[in-house]
Amino acid sequence: MKNKQFKAIDFDDVLKKELKNKEFKRMFDEYGRQLEISYRILQLRKKKKMSQLLLAKKIGTTQSNIARLESGQQNFTISFLDKVAVALGANLEIRFN
Repeated sequence: MKNKQFKAIDFDDVLKKELKNKEFKRMFDEYGRQLEISYRILQLRKKKKMSQLLLAKKIGTTQSNIARLESGQQNFTISFLDKVAVALGANLEIRFN
């Protein structure tokens, strides 16, 4: 059995393509920001080489809460996001443009 080489997928490229689909765009407009935030948290955690369990311990929650957060299945407060940002050594910025 040969080892398969996988090409890295750029989230922004995929999103740009998918947003051309009207139904996807409607759903993204409704739920997309939460999913985008979830994905960015996942990417930052992996970049820091931190497990879900370690992140959970740093912010005083459970690993299952982090899993739900990263899959977009959990709503989050600004306070919770701030704890995540601090634990990951990042800054939380919220903007209205």
